[in-house]
Amino acid sequence: MFSKILIANRGEIALRVLRACKELGIATVAVHSTADADAMHVRLADESVCIGPPPARDSYLNIPSLLAACEITGADAVHPGYGFLSENARFADILAAHGVAFIGPSPEHIRIMGDKIEAKRTAMQLGIPVVPGSDGAVTSEVEARRIAADIGYPVLIKASAGGGGRGMKVAHTPEDLEVALGTARSEAKAAFGDDAVYIEKYLAKPRHIEIQVLGDGNGNAVHLGERDCSLQRRHQKVWEEALSPALNESQRQEIGETVAAAMRKLRYSGAGTVEFLYEDGEFYFIEMNTRLQVEHPVTEMITGIDIVNEQIRVASGSPLSMRQSDITFNGHAIECRINAEDPRTFAPSPGRISYFHPPGGLGVRVDSGVYQGYVIPPYYDSLIGKLIVHGRNRVECMMRLRRCLDEFVVDGIRSTIPLFRALVDDPDIANGVYDIHWLENWLGSHD
Repeated sequence: MFSKILIANRGEIALRVLRACKELGIATVAVHSTADADAMHVRLADESVCIGPPPARDSYLNIPSLLAACEITGADAVHPGYGFLSENARFADILAAHGVAFIGPSPEHIRIMGDKIEAKRTAMQLGIPVVPGSDGAVTSEVEARRIAADIGYPVLIKASAGGGGRGMKVAHTPEDLEVALGTARSEAKAAFGDDAVYIEKYLAKPRHIEIQVLGDGNGNAVHLGERDCSLQRRHQKVWEEALSPALNESQRQEIGETVAAAMRKLRYSGAGTVEFLYEDGEFYFIEMNTRLQVEHPVTEMITGIDIVNEQIRVASGSPLSMRQSDITFNGHAIECRINAEDPRTFAPSPGRISYFHPPGGLGVRVDSGVYQGYVIPPYYDSLIGKLIVHGRNRVECMMRLRRCLDEFVVDGIRSTIPLFRALVDDPDIANGVYDIHWLENWLGSHD
């Protein structure tokens, strides 16, 4: 087991990793920008190192500074959390070259799954169902027209190196295709430094279903069921739940075992999430995230498995602590991402939190790094924290969520709590009948 882990992240996820380390008896090192000197994870870590000024490129994305922090403190492993360098194969390679373990999958698997075209090709080879579309990057408008005609309009143009909805455009007709292709390429180049794009069939009303997996790199892998992340705004997840209200037990077991079998073939190591669009009983692979997900707590709530603990154990060379037959699903869990944003315009609302009162009680978890008097800086994402609730079934879970949202107080800044109070009372949400376009349509009707 590792003796000291450096946590190369900030906010609630840094605190989440720190807690797992402490429960394993592992010393912790917090790194922080000057803007995060008073952050909770910095206060609770055994050691802390300032790695630069507020801009992420000069601190949390600054690989030389992170390496120096490892050397200064004697950290023998790095946990990257999510975002920042968590899916950066070069960072993993550099750490290995300096004798520091990267708590995540191999650089090879990060590279494969980080390239959307190669990821789709690999998924097909592993027997994972994929969305109909191009076999690789589309290099010309003529080729794009041929592929679109073959699979049928509407089509979705996506950046190969993309994420978060950038470099993603829909073409409903051949006339739309030229403009959509050019715009997607320009956005992809600006956002990722790579203008490669590919084409997929555009699904009208799919749900976003993802499968959580764990592997130990030795051919052992399990799935921890699915999460439904269909409530999204601008391709960003807002509300996640497990298990999905759209799937039955047979579908759950079939897609879960398909993914777990693929991870065994791949000899995948650590935590990962395979994401699908789901429509009319069919699953279509869209990407794999080779890291811890923001929404991992809902899976932990229904399985009782500490995913971060497993990440650390596997990275240290231990085998998985469970087999597929050991995993059971208990009840229902929902996560709401509480952001420092105006609940109507979604404009960021950084500033000092004058009063903070999180909810509590049976089946309630709040993952947050903020506290009363904490100043949310304007330089990073606007996440205040994650409210996760668990119930014996979805009805009980929704009732508990409603109660928790009424208890949750964040004063001094705007937050998205009022948005969730409205959502939890909507009949479609109560009945679990929504798709990836539902929230934006709902927001448009409530302007």
